[in-house]
Amino acid sequence: MSNAFRDLLRKVGSGSHTSKALTREEAATATRMMLCQEATPAQIGAFMIAHRIKRPTGEELAGMLDAYEQLGPRLKSISASYPTIVMGIPYDGRSRTAPISPLTALILTAAGCPVILHGGRRMPTKEGVPLVELWQGLEVDWTGLSLEQTQQIFAQTGLGFVYLPNHFPLAEGLVPYREQIGKRPPFATIELLWCPYEGEAIVVPGFVHPPTEGMAQEAFALRNVKRFITVKGLEGSCDLPRDRTCIIGVNHPEKPSFERLHLHPRDYGFAGEEVPLVPTSQLVTQMQQTLQGVASELTESAVWNAGFYLWQCGICPDLETGFVHARSLLTDGQAAEKLTELQAFSRSFYVTYSAMSSSARSPL
Repeated sequence: MSNAFRDLLRKVGSGSHTSKALTREEAATATRMMLCQEATPAQIGAFMIAHRIKRPTGEELAGMLDAYEQLGPRLKSISASYPTIVMGIPYDGRSRTAPISPLTALILTAAGCPVILHGGRRMPTKEGVPLVELWQGLEVDWTGLSLEQTQQIFAQTGLGFVYLPNHFPLAEGLVPYREQIGKRPPFATIELLWCPYEGEAIVVPGFVHPPTEGMAQEAFALRNVKRFITVKGLEGSCDLPRDRTCIIGVNHPEKPSFERLHLHPRDYGFAGEEVPLVPTSQLVTQMQQTLQGVASELTESAVWNAGFYLWQCGICPDLETGFVHARSLLTDGQAAEKLTELQAFSRSFYVTYSAMSSSARSPL
């Protein structure tokens, strides 16, 4: 048992009237001890439940992010005309609405804006469809790549995916605790705010509950994160909804204060029902059709989302121009060409790995 961790646990777990928030340094220490399994399983599970009940503060989240930065992976900076967009999407996936971010990422990278996604396997509590399964359906398999191989793909194509089981096994080691406690711990919020990239980035955390946005603002301010966009998105993701007003926050170093946007899809001709989640094979087919220029509700959702991000990253001067450019990247086949490029890189790494494995098994 770790006596040092026990003291931190006592501080957050002493009840609704007497519990206290950790300092940034204490939160970083507690996170490191959990990631490195220096705390016992009983202590880790107790901390996750106690911290969920207490609710984290922005200062605590800043400390937890400090630990992630110290122990976790980061893709190296690449040369690009626009800052990299890092999307923070709930790792436990989707259960009701179709994810749009793979299409958004392909359109953005086709336009010259790098994108980094991160996530893992199917994860509690939702056990929904994770992004990595959709990419596998699109014949881009991130699950077997080393961080160095992912870096190569990112440098060549502008798109990278940090896969937790391979690239951050310390964080993957905490997933069984989430399975056992059956609740989202504060680490689920960290996943939205984490930026596994060394270069200039626009961090985009999705959220559901308004307090999460406030905590994110505080944590980013403490960590000197200048550019970020908060999105009250579909199932807490970065995907902008079409059936209601989009509530968005934009923090830009060249603007005097945090800017609140309320975008009404009907004002731009995009109002409609959200695309429902269907079996993965069907959704992959719909995505492929969208990339082939077939008009559908999924196409409209992709244009609505990509157009917004094309505007925010600086490729397009305004929102309307962003929509026009996003649609042209689909209809002209440039987004589909980006997928073909990614598929080729993915296959090349797996062919090399297969050949090396066969050679190792061959008798001398």
